[in-house]
Amino acid sequence: MKTDPGRFFEDFRLGETIRHATPRTVATGEAALYGALYGSRFVVQSADSVARALGWERAPLDDLLVFHTVFGKTVPDVSLNAVANLGYAEARFLAPVYPGATLSAVSDVIGLKENANRETGIVWVRTRGEDEAGRAVLDYVRWVMVRKRDPAAPSPPETVPRLTASVAVASLGAACPPLDASRWDAALAGTPFRFGDYRPGERIDHVDGQTVEEAEHQMATRLWQNTARVHFDGHAAAGTRFGRRLIYGGHVISVARALSFNGLGAAFHLAAINGGRHVAPLFSGDTVYAWSEILETAALPGREDVGALRIRTIATKNRPCADHPGRSEAGYDPAVILDLDYWALAIR
Repeated sequence: MKTDPGRFFEDFRLGETIRHATPRTVATGEAALYGALYGSRFVVQSADSVARALGWERAPLDDLLVFHTVFGKTVPDVSLNAVANLGYAEARFLAPVYPGATLSAVSDVIGLKENANRETGIVWVRTRGEDEAGRAVLDYVRWVMVRKRDPAAPSPPETVPRLTASVAVASLGAACPPLDASRWDAALAGTPFRFGDYRPGERIDHVDGQTVEEAEHQMATRLWQNTARVHFDGHAAAGTRFGRRLIYGGHVISVARALSFNGLGAAFHLAAINGGRHVAPLFSGDTVYAWSEILETAALPGREDVGALRIRTIATKNRPCADHPGRSEAGYDPAVILDLDYWALAIR
C-alpha cells in the first residue's frame, strides 16, 4: 500500500519525534493572500517603510501566517483523522520571519489519553517550526482528539502533560528587534493608543463582524496545506455528527485577531499564546465577532520600546459582543466559539 490513511490514536507512541514533510517557502504572495483572507491591518506587517523605520529589516510575515504554515505541516501526521482540534498552550514566537523564509516542522508526542468511549483518544504534541537554517521560529503545544482505527485496540498508559498557565514575560521579546519608538506614527498605525493606555480589567468590544464563506475557508486550508478531512472532504463530513465541513480553528483565530485591530491596533506583534480553546464549531455562512479583556500589562526586562499586554479574546458567532458573552459559572454562552489567552507587544 503506497497511500497513507493517516495516523489513528493507537499509532502514536509517547516520546516519539515526527519530522513532517514538505517544507514551505513563504513569499510575499502568501502575505498578500493572508491579507485578502482575513483583512488584518496591523501596520508593522503591512508596510515595509514603517517596519524599517522602527527597526525591522522589512515588514515581517504576520505571526499567525507563520503559525498556520507550521501547523499545516503537522496535519497529515497528527490530525488527519481528527474529530476536533481541542486547544493550544505554551506557544512562543521565537524569531522574526521575513518573506522568502522556508519553514518546516518537527513534533514530539508528549501526552496520550484514551477517551471513555474507546473510539477516540487525545494526543498532545509539542511542535517546533524552523527556518531553512534550522533556527527555531515557533514552538507550541496543541492537543487533538483523534479517532481509533479499532476501538478494541489496546492503548498506552495515560499520560497528560503539565502545561504552564502563561508564557514567561522575559521570553516575549525574542521575535521583536530593538525598536525606535519615536518613529511610531499614530496616524499611520491607525490608533492613538500605546501600551500605557491599557489597564488590567479593561474590556474592548471590537465592534466589527466578519462573515466566513466556504470558498475563502477552502482557499485558506489549501494555502496552509491543511489536509484534515473535517475541513476538506464534504462527502466524508456529511457522515459526521455535524453533517458538514468544519471551519479550521486557526481560521477563527486569524479572523478574531484581525477584528481586534479595532481597539488593539498598537498591539502589533502576537508574541505568545498562553492557552486557547475552540469552544464550539463554526460553519460557512456564520458571522464572527470578537471582544477582548486586558488581563495583565507587563514591562519587558531591558526594553523601553515595547511593553506586553496579556489579552483574552473571545470570539462569537452570529451574536455581536456588546454585552460581552463569555464564560460564567454555568459555562460558555452558546454563541462563544473561541477563548484565546495570549501576549501581544505594544509600542510604548
